[in-house]
Amino acid sequence: MVLFTLASFASFAIADTTNVPVYRQYFHDKINNEQKQCDRVDGILDNMFRVGNNEEVNLRISDVLFRKVDELQNWVEQNNAIEKNNDKIRYLGYIESVLKSFRLAWAKKEITSGELPKLIENFTKIIKSAETENSLPLHLKDMPYSIVKINANVFSDNKSYKEAQKILYFKYCNLHPEIILTTILPYVNEPFADSLINIACAYSPAQLYTYAQSLNTPEGILIHRNKSKLVKMVATLSQTPNALMYFPFLDDLLSEKKSTADIQKYIGDGENNFDSVGYYKLLVKTEIEYFKRMSSPAKDTPIAMFGPNGLREVLKDRAIRHFITPINTLHEQSNLNVRMKAIDSLNAADIYYMVVMGENDIYTSSFKHSFSRMLQRIGSTPRCDSLLLSVKFDYFKKFIKIIANFNRLDTFLKCMPNQSSASLMKAFVSNLDKSGSLEDATDVADSYSSINNIALRKTILENIADNETECINDNNENGALIYYLLKNIFLSEDTANNVNLSEIANIPSIYELKNSNLQDDSARIVQQVFFYGDEDGKTFFPPFLNSFPLKDWKIIKKKEWVEIKSIKGNVWVFANLPLDYDANLDDSAQVHLNQYLEENEIYPNIVIHRGHSYWLPGTIARMPLNAKIVLLGSCGGYKNLKKILETSPDAHIISTKEIGAGDINRPIMNYLNQSLLNSDKIVWKDMWRSLSTTFNQDKNKAIRESWESYIPPYKNLGAIFIKAYNKKMESY
Repeated sequence: MVLFTLASFASFAIADTTNVPVYRQYFHDKINNEQKQCDRVDGILDNMFRVGNNEEVNLRISDVLFRKVDELQNWVEQNNAIEKNNDKIRYLGYIESVLKSFRLAWAKKEITSGELPKLIENFTKIIKSAETENSLPLHLKDMPYSIVKINANVFSDNKSYKEAQKILYFKYCNLHPEIILTTILPYVNEPFADSLINIACAYSPAQLYTYAQSLNTPEGILIHRNKSKLVKMVATLSQTPNALMYFPFLDDLLSEKKSTADIQKYIGDGENNFDSVGYYKLLVKTEIEYFKRMSSPAKDTPIAMFGPNGLREVLKDRAIRHFITPINTLHEQSNLNVRMKAIDSLNAADIYYMVVMGENDIYTSSFKHSFSRMLQRIGSTPRCDSLLLSVKFDYFKKFIKIIANFNRLDTFLKCMPNQSSASLMKAFVSNLDKSGSLEDATDVADSYSSINNIALRKTILENIADNETECINDNNENGALIYYLLKNIFLSEDTANNVNLSEIANIPSIYELKNSNLQDDSARIVQQVFFYGDEDGKTFFPPFLNSFPLKDWKIIKKKEWVEIKSIKGNVWVFANLPLDYDANLDDSAQVHLNQYLEENEIYPNIVIHRGHSYWLPGTIARMPLNAKIVLLGSCGGYKNLKKILETSPDAHIISTKEIGAGDINRPIMNYLNQSLLNSDKIVWKDMWRSLSTTFNQDKNKAIRESWESYIPPYKNLGAIFIKAYNKKMESY
């Protein structure tokens, strides 16, 4: 290693042995300067391009950056075949350009440092055959896109540059199949056009279907002439009524397990003769079959499983549209036979998928009655493990999380032998680092906070600890971290364990928040409330305003928002008006309010979302950075929690397991505001104890049930886990 290091440093000066005419020294200096620019990336100018902690890798890349590039400079000067001064300058320009292009692409993360040796090797082959006709495509065709992009553009004056650009386009499309159909027009007659259509179809059959409908366009002609079985099937469906309803079954149509006639008998004409129950049941059956393929050793992913109009998207849409929405709408109906009529024809597996697909939409009461019916349909003495076996354990972790949140996990586990329930819970907490995201681990965290059975909690903790030990023994650092954090988060729930979660996870206290931490530089505590202009927003906005008594608050009404300021203390509230969303006026109001706040250097530390879950992405996209309290008046969910914590890593999040209730959100906000005015801190346990007393005495059953679904910051274990994991990863 030492000999290699010394040899490398000595070689960096090799260019000095070649005599460079004064009139070309400037162009060599430009190359040398690019080498220095790369050298400076690690903050030290020392002829070493450090890209990580592996010294062997650093030396290898530095050798390429300095010695190999110096050799190329010498080659230009010593090559008698490059006779003219201008030609030598052009070749030196190529060298400067490839280094500069690499540096800029590396800064944008468009190429890795490890690709530099291959980039320079490929560049060397091209520059040494630059005058040969068609040399550029010959050397680029087998290279990755990142290298092709740089070297094709470096040699933009090459005779075969246009052909190189086609290679570049083809490789880009392989990385970004979503752009193929929108950009392929200039290339429809190229030999690779058919293969790109195959890729586009596999990526999104629904997108291809749209283009295939136009028979006489260049894209349409290209699609309909394609010989691929899948493309031909989509092209045929594009001329079929209600074609998109067939798309979840593409794999079965291709394998001839199903015919269009088998599906058409449920679809009818898409309206009057549509059998919504039969179609849904067919989706469920197909989901089970497709998941079996995905979970097989071959890991065979069906084409129709994901994406727009894919099986899972359609299954979710139909579950919500035909079953969850009808039973939610009748939530005040006391006659359960009337209320639950929509799911009368569903079997246990059908209800299972309805629940997991409609997690963010199903009301508490709707879930409880659906769960009871699901158990009834398993049998007179239900074996719940048989249900999971029948669905091939598809979505079982999500299902356990949901039934735990609705306090039905104990009931479910009692309907199976002890050995089966123990195996199930062991599987529930296993392989949490293998999913490619934190979603499974977050679901486990959320589930634990809802489990009251002491024995079951103990079992889960033991399984978590066993998995942590296994990961440590396997040198699986990521897995060990996930289980270490879950173990300590769960232990911290019991004060007798004396677990200081803030110290272990390096996160602020989850139990209280001082008012001083919410104040801006002017000692103001600023809230921003996001309203939406649908019926719900318009209904609850007047009561929202009325919750600020004029003896304590001053309300200033603007054209698109209201400003509410406390008379004592220094609490400011800004809320956009719920203007007509059909005309996009509520959206404009939010944009203009954000501009006003920014122009006046007002930075909210409390964010309140008042609207359904489908509006939440809009709120998250516009919420201020580093909010300290976030109240979600709709379902949280892993994806939403993750996005919020990316924007506001230390946020205390109040969320609900179901659709939020205005009559609950308002008292939460009132308590919050009173704490800001009359106390020096917010203690979440005190707040929850007080509100629970109020809501549990409410005569309205729907209010009592909705309150059960709200989660305080200290119980939002999923959010705490994501927060703790992100903090730990920052220190790695």
